[in-house]
Amino acid sequence: MHRRRRTALVLSAAIAAAAPLLTACGSDAHPGAAAVVGGERITVAQLEGRVNEVRRAQQAAVPDETQYQQVLASTSALTRDTLHNMVLDRVLHRAAQDQHVTVDRKEVQQMRTSLEQQAGGATALETTWLQRYGVAPRRLDDNLRLQLEAQKLAQKLGTDTTTPAFWKALSSASAELHVDLNPRYGAWDVEKSSRVDVKTPWLREIAENGPQQQTA
Repeated sequence: MHRRRRTALVLSAAIAAAAPLLTACGSDAHPGAAAVVGGERITVAQLEGRVNEVRRAQQAAVPDETQYQQVLASTSALTRDTLHNMVLDRVLHRAAQDQHVTVDRKEVQQMRTSLEQQAGGATALETTWLQRYGVAPRRLDDNLRLQLEAQKLAQKLGTDTTTPAFWKALSSASAELHVDLNPRYGAWDVEKSSRVDVKTPWLREIAENGPQQQTA
Protein backbone atom coordinates (compact mmCIF):
# COMPACT_ATOMS: atom_id res chain seq x y z
CA MET A 1 0.00 0.00 0.00
CA HIS A 2 1.32 3.43 -0.88
CA ARG A 3 2.59 5.25 2.19
CA ARG A 4 0.26 8.20 1.67
CA ARG A 5 -2.78 5.89 1.53
CA ARG A 6 -1.62 4.09 4.65
CA THR A 7 -1.30 7.45 6.39
CA ALA A 8 -4.83 8.38 5.37
CA LEU A 9 -6.08 5.15 6.88
CA VAL A 10 -4.21 5.85 10.11
CA LEU A 11 -5.48 9.39 10.41
CA SER A 12 -9.04 8.95 9.38
CA ALA A 13 -10.14 5.30 9.67
CA ALA A 14 -11.69 3.03 7.13
CA ILE A 15 -13.13 4.25 3.84
CA ALA A 16 -15.48 1.55 2.58
CA ALA A 17 -18.03 -1.23 2.81
CA ALA A 18 -20.16 -4.26 2.34
CA ALA A 19 -18.08 -7.44 2.26
CA PRO A 20 -20.02 -10.27 3.91
CA LEU A 21 -19.36 -10.63 7.62
CA LEU A 22 -18.01 -13.92 8.90
CA THR A 23 -19.21 -15.71 11.98
CA ALA A 24 -16.27 -17.92 12.85
CA CYS A 25 -12.54 -17.50 13.09
CA GLY A 26 -10.30 -19.36 10.67
CA SER A 27 -7.97 -20.34 13.50
CA ASP A 28 -8.95 -23.01 16.06
CA ALA A 29 -6.80 -21.14 18.60
CA HIS A 30 -9.05 -18.06 18.47
CA PRO A 31 -12.63 -19.11 17.68
CA GLY A 32 -14.92 -16.17 16.98
CA ALA A 33 -12.05 -13.73 16.54
CA ALA A 34 -11.51 -11.48 13.57
CA ALA A 35 -8.05 -10.67 14.90
CA VAL A 36 -5.86 -11.07 17.96
CA VAL A 37 -3.62 -8.11 18.86
CA GLY A 38 -1.28 -8.25 21.83
CA GLY A 39 -3.14 -11.29 23.10
CA GLU A 40 -6.50 -9.45 23.04
CA ARG A 41 -9.25 -10.57 20.68
CA ILE A 42 -11.17 -8.36 18.29
CA THR A 43 -14.26 -10.48 17.91
CA VAL A 44 -16.32 -10.86 14.78
CA ALA A 45 -19.24 -9.43 16.78
CA GLN A 46 -17.21 -6.32 17.63
CA LEU A 47 -16.21 -5.88 14.02
CA GLU A 48 -19.78 -6.36 12.86
CA GLY A 49 -20.93 -3.79 15.41
CA ARG A 50 -18.49 -1.19 14.11
CA VAL A 51 -19.55 -1.77 10.52
CA ASN A 52 -23.23 -1.57 11.44
CA GLU A 53 -22.63 1.76 13.20
CA VAL A 54 -21.32 3.21 9.95
CA ARG A 55 -24.11 1.67 7.90
CA ARG A 56 -26.82 3.06 10.17
CA ALA A 57 -25.23 6.51 10.07
CA GLN A 58 -24.92 6.37 6.29
CA GLN A 59 -28.55 5.34 5.88
CA ALA A 60 -29.72 8.12 8.19
CA ALA A 61 -27.66 10.65 6.22
CA VAL A 62 -28.93 9.33 2.85
CA PRO A 63 -32.61 8.39 3.30
CA ASP A 64 -33.14 7.87 -0.43
CA GLU A 65 -32.82 4.13 -1.08
CA THR A 66 -31.26 4.52 -4.52
CA GLN A 67 -28.60 6.86 -3.18
CA TYR A 68 -27.99 4.55 -0.23
CA GLN A 69 -27.38 1.63 -2.59
CA GLN A 70 -24.84 3.82 -4.38
CA VAL A 71 -23.13 4.48 -1.05
CA LEU A 72 -23.01 0.73 -0.39
CA ALA A 73 -21.46 0.11 -3.79
CA SER A 74 -18.85 2.82 -3.32
CA THR A 75 -17.84 1.51 0.12
CA SER A 76 -17.70 -2.18 -0.60
CA ALA A 77 -14.55 -2.83 1.46
CA LEU A 78 -15.88 -1.43 4.74
CA THR A 79 -15.56 -4.64 6.74
CA ARG A 80 -11.91 -5.23 5.91
CA ASP A 81 -10.99 -1.56 6.14
CA THR A 82 -12.71 -1.33 9.51
CA LEU A 83 -10.76 -4.31 10.81
CA HIS A 84 -7.57 -2.77 9.42
CA ASN A 85 -8.22 0.36 11.43
CA MET A 86 -9.25 -1.46 14.59
CA VAL A 87 -5.90 -3.26 14.50
CA LEU A 88 -3.96 -0.18 13.47
CA ASP A 89 -5.48 1.80 16.34
CA ARG A 90 -3.87 -0.65 18.74
CA VAL A 91 -0.58 -0.68 16.86
CA LEU A 92 -0.37 3.10 16.84
CA HIS A 93 -1.28 3.28 20.52
CA ARG A 94 1.52 0.83 21.36
CA ALA A 95 3.99 2.84 19.25
CA ALA A 96 2.92 5.99 21.09
CA GLN A 97 3.30 4.27 24.46
CA ASP A 98 6.79 3.09 23.49
CA GLN A 99 7.73 6.74 22.94
CA HIS A 100 5.89 7.93 26.08
CA VAL A 101 3.41 9.88 23.97
CA THR A 102 0.02 10.60 25.53
CA VAL A 103 -3.12 12.44 24.45
CA ASP A 104 -5.61 13.81 26.97
CA ARG A 105 -9.30 14.56 26.64
CA LYS A 106 -8.71 18.33 26.60
CA GLU A 107 -6.48 18.03 23.52
CA VAL A 108 -9.13 15.99 21.73
CA GLN A 109 -11.82 18.54 22.57
CA GLN A 110 -9.64 21.42 21.40
CA MET A 111 -9.04 19.68 18.09
CA ARG A 112 -12.72 18.91 17.68
CA THR A 113 -13.74 22.50 18.41
CA SER A 114 -11.27 23.79 15.84
CA LEU A 115 -12.49 21.35 13.19
CA GLU A 116 -16.13 22.14 13.93
CA GLN A 117 -15.42 25.81 13.35
CA GLN A 118 -13.80 25.00 10.03
CA ALA A 119 -16.58 22.64 8.97
CA GLY A 120 -19.45 24.91 9.98
CA GLY A 121 -20.70 23.13 13.08
CA ALA A 122 -20.74 19.78 14.89
CA THR A 123 -23.22 18.12 12.54
CA ALA A 124 -21.30 19.26 9.48
CA LEU A 125 -18.07 17.83 10.91
CA GLU A 126 -19.72 14.49 11.73
CA THR A 127 -21.19 14.30 8.22
CA THR A 128 -17.83 15.09 6.64
CA TRP A 129 -16.03 12.41 8.66
CA LEU A 130 -18.73 9.87 7.86
CA GLN A 131 -18.77 10.55 4.13
CA ARG A 132 -15.06 11.06 3.63
CA TYR A 133 -13.56 8.59 6.09
CA GLY A 134 -16.32 6.15 7.04
CA VAL A 135 -16.23 7.19 10.70
CA ALA A 136 -19.52 6.90 12.58
CA PRO A 137 -20.42 10.04 14.60
CA ARG A 138 -20.04 8.24 17.93
CA ARG A 139 -16.45 7.29 16.99
CA LEU A 140 -15.37 10.80 15.99
CA ASP A 141 -13.57 11.60 19.25
CA ASP A 142 -11.77 8.24 19.12
CA ASN A 143 -10.62 9.04 15.61
CA LEU A 144 -9.41 12.50 16.58
CA ARG A 145 -7.46 10.97 19.46
CA LEU A 146 -5.87 8.63 16.94
CA GLN A 147 -4.88 11.54 14.73
CA LEU A 148 -3.36 13.40 17.66
CA GLU A 149 -1.42 10.33 18.74
CA ALA A 150 -0.03 9.97 15.22
CA GLN A 151 0.92 13.64 15.04
CA LYS A 152 2.57 13.69 18.47
CA LEU A 153 4.39 10.43 17.80
CA ALA A 154 5.79 11.86 14.57
CA GLN A 155 6.88 15.00 16.41
CA LYS A 156 8.57 12.92 19.11
CA LEU A 157 10.45 11.06 16.37
CA GLY A 158 11.43 14.34 14.72
CA THR A 159 9.58 13.48 11.53
CA ASP A 160 6.06 13.37 10.08
CA THR A 161 3.50 10.65 9.33
CA THR A 162 4.64 10.17 5.73
CA THR A 163 8.25 9.19 6.42
CA PRO A 164 9.89 5.76 6.80
CA ALA A 165 10.89 6.63 10.39
CA PHE A 166 7.26 6.97 11.43
CA TRP A 167 6.22 3.72 9.77
CA LYS A 168 9.24 1.93 11.21
CA ALA A 169 7.92 2.80 14.68
CA LEU A 170 4.56 1.30 13.75
CA SER A 171 6.27 -1.76 12.29
CA SER A 172 8.12 -2.32 15.58
CA ALA A 173 4.85 -2.02 17.48
CA SER A 174 3.19 -4.50 15.11
CA ALA A 175 5.97 -6.98 15.82
CA GLU A 176 5.63 -6.49 19.59
CA LEU A 177 1.89 -7.13 19.45
CA HIS A 178 2.12 -10.30 17.33
CA VAL A 179 -0.92 -9.37 15.24
CA ASP A 180 -2.86 -12.44 14.11
CA LEU A 181 -5.69 -11.91 11.62
CA ASN A 182 -8.38 -14.41 10.81
CA PRO A 183 -7.17 -15.56 7.36
CA ARG A 184 -10.63 -14.96 5.95
CA TYR A 185 -9.98 -11.25 6.42
CA GLY A 186 -6.44 -11.36 5.07
CA ALA A 187 -3.13 -11.11 6.91
CA TRP A 188 -1.18 -8.42 8.74
CA ASP A 189 1.99 -7.18 7.04
CA VAL A 190 4.27 -6.26 9.94
CA GLU A 191 6.67 -4.22 7.83
CA LYS A 192 3.88 -2.10 6.35
CA SER A 193 1.62 -2.20 9.42
CA SER A 194 -1.22 -2.94 7.07
CA ARG A 195 -3.83 -5.57 6.34
CA VAL A 196 -3.19 -7.40 3.09
CA ASP A 197 -5.26 -9.86 1.10
CA VAL A 198 -4.07 -13.43 1.01
CA LYS A 199 -4.77 -16.29 -1.32
CA THR A 200 -6.77 -19.15 0.15
CA PRO A 201 -6.19 -22.19 -2.07
CA TRP A 202 -8.99 -24.19 -0.45
CA LEU A 203 -11.54 -21.51 -1.38
CA ARG A 204 -10.23 -21.41 -4.93
CA GLU A 205 -10.38 -25.16 -5.16
CA ILE A 206 -14.01 -25.25 -4.07
CA ALA A 207 -14.91 -22.45 -6.49
CA GLU A 208 -13.19 -24.14 -9.41
CA ASN A 209 -14.46 -27.65 -8.79
CA GLY A 210 -17.94 -26.75 -7.65
CA PRO A 211 -20.40 -29.40 -6.50
CA GLN A 212 -19.88 -32.78 -8.07
CA GLN A 213 -22.77 -34.01 -10.22
CA GLN A 214 -23.65 -37.67 -10.26
CA THR A 215 -23.87 -39.36 -13.61
CA ALA A 216 -26.31 -42.11 -14.47
